[in-house]
Amino acid sequence: MSKEYTQLQLLHELQPVAEVNLNRHLAQARDWHPHDYVPWDQGRNFAHLGGEDWAPEQSKLNEVAKAAMFTNLLTEDNLPSYHREIADNFSMDGAWGTWVGRWTAEENRHGIVMRDYLVVTRGIDPVALENARMAHMTNGFASPDADAGLLHSVAYVTFQELATRVSHRNTGKICNDPIADRMLQRVAADENLHMTFYRNICGAALDLAPDQTIAAIHRVLTNFQMPGAEMPNFRRNAVMIAKYGIYDLRQHLEEVVRPVLKKWNIFERTDFTGLGEKYREELATYLEELERQTLKFEESRDRALARDAARGKKLTP
Repeated sequence: MSKEYTQLQLLHELQPVAEVNLNRHLAQARDWHPHDYVPWDQGRNFAHLGGEDWAPEQSKLNEVAKAAMFTNLLTEDNLPSYHREIADNFSMDGAWGTWVGRWTAEENRHGIVMRDYLVVTRGIDPVALENARMAHMTNGFASPDADAGLLHSVAYVTFQELATRVSHRNTGKICNDPIADRMLQRVAADENLHMTFYRNICGAALDLAPDQTIAAIHRVLTNFQMPGAEMPNFRRNAVMIAKYGIYDLRQHLEEVVRPVLKKWNIFERTDFTGLGEKYREELATYLEELERQTLKFEESRDRALARDAARGKKLTP
């Protein structure tokens, strides 16, 4: 059994790694301004509407793009809760605190630019969007694991940031709007840099406390869900998002889970002992089961898409 570290000891031991990766991030991050990605001129097209909030025909987005933008934006909106979770587990001291502040400031841009785009282009009913924001943020977000701690946090956000990058990138493609695509690719690039920071911290934690860290990774992956699960209409939107390839089980497995586990050399490491080995074996079994679930989902989705095609159903605004 490898040494068991307390939360405070982990923060102390990993502080130099956090500082190195904070400096790497600051050197690589590109400053950008949300207003540069919003087509403000389009807002003039609706100036004659006066007090009318919105009408469906004003949106140029198809139903899948609407569902994805709605879900992605509401997920970004819960930033105050995410900030609290990260700050509680990382502390606000030294490099940890600097990272928490910088990450929060960068993430805040995402909600700003997406909302401005949707309001200006009349992409989504702004009243329904605001009502959903109020409900979602009032509920907030809290880790389902009461004993989460640093290791659970860095493992979770590694996978979650990468999943968010995939979702934003694919949403941009399905919008059929080069402005939306450019905006969401910019957001996705941020998410990738954030993922890299967390992935490197978790990798260092594996070297420091392999059994403790693999336990956290196991717990995160086998109970994984995106942080928007409690938002209004999440189930309906998630089904549509998966059905049309914005974010589905195959992408989760092949573009998120497997690449990260490979980066950490989970199945090649020789430093796990006892429970650590057990968790690794269970992760291997979990990946096999996830592959089976993915194949089953793909078969079901293909049948559904074939039925839609037979009925002449298409993605319309």
